[in-house]
Amino acid sequence: MLRSAFTKDLLEAGCDEAGRGCLAGPVVAAAVILPKKYRHKKLNDSKQLTREERDELRMVIERDALAWAVAEVDHTEIDQINILNASFKAMHLALDKLTMEPELLLIDGNRFKPYKEVRFECIVKGDGKYLSIAAASILAKTHRDALMNDLAKQFGGYGWETNVGYPTLEHREGIKQLGITPYHRRSFTLLPSQLELFGEDATEILD
Repeated sequence: MLRSAFTKDLLEAGCDEAGRGCLAGPVVAAAVILPKKYRHKKLNDSKQLTREERDELRMVIERDALAWAVAEVDHTEIDQINILNASFKAMHLALDKLTMEPELLLIDGNRFKPYKEVRFECIVKGDGKYLSIAAASILAKTHRDALMNDLAKQFGGYGWETNVGYPTLEHREGIKQLGITPYHRRSFTLLPSQLELFGEDATEILD
């Protein structure tokens, strides 16, 4: 069972991102404030859930959260400021949109750029440890998956409707056969012959 909170009394916002390891599309971040002592038996790290379970939990989270927000940084800005800074910026933008001011931020991962003067804790694999981070991971991923599904209708042949922009074999072959789209990240290594470091199926990395 994931933990409901890091502290007993502080108002906590869990933060996570989706799409950091993709070759195309935006990076999306979410921030979620859940009630203290919140419980949900199905709420877990988004990678441990099916697409149907994530979509179901998205509605539950949006209903039950005290506050939640999603924000994105597009591929152009990722190329300009690099993916790590873009991930931090997306989290900051999501936090800006919250209707409540958190007193503590729970960040998935081991690095973060301070947000205002709010205290934060970086938690490695936090989406599998704290409910608020898991909730943020679900909102970020479902929002981004929907965006990539829409783009897949405009740009067929890359498999974005299933790989959502990750460097899978199908995506590599699409780049090889069709070239790059306006939504590919030019600062990333896109040529199939140079993508071996990602492995044959990278849909599980970084998300």
